[in-house]
Amino acid sequence: MARVTVEDCIDKVENRFDLVLLAGHRARLISSGQPITIDRDNDKNPVVALREIADETVSPDDLREDLIHSLQKYVEVDEPETETVPALAGTAGAPEDDGSVQFDRMTEEDLLRGLEGLVPPAESDDDEG
Repeated sequence: MARVTVEDCIDKVENRFDLVLLAGHRARLISSGQPITIDRDNDKNPVVALREIADETVSPDDLREDLIHSLQKYVEVDEPETETVPALAGTAGAPEDDGSVQFDRMTEEDLLRGLEGLVPPAESDDDEG
């Protein structure tokens, strides 16, 4: 009975190897609990899958996409693109400074003095005696 079903499917899926992949995938989907679209007639899942493809109750293109998706290890998620940040002056390949962006320059000594001014030193028992 399955041989006749394969012959009926060849005009829907031209390549026999693709047909085996698609029918096997559909049979696994049926085994995992997806509802069937035809009467079972006491047939096993691979034969039911072939009959569904032959009767065109499932689309071979949809099965192919689902099979590809099931075999992918990394699924690309479309995320919104971030806005581009304008290039900083002085970077390689950046245009000359047009004067619109200014940077403050600070030496290490100025930085240390500023940090000392922000946090008062903690008093300890050693400082008193």
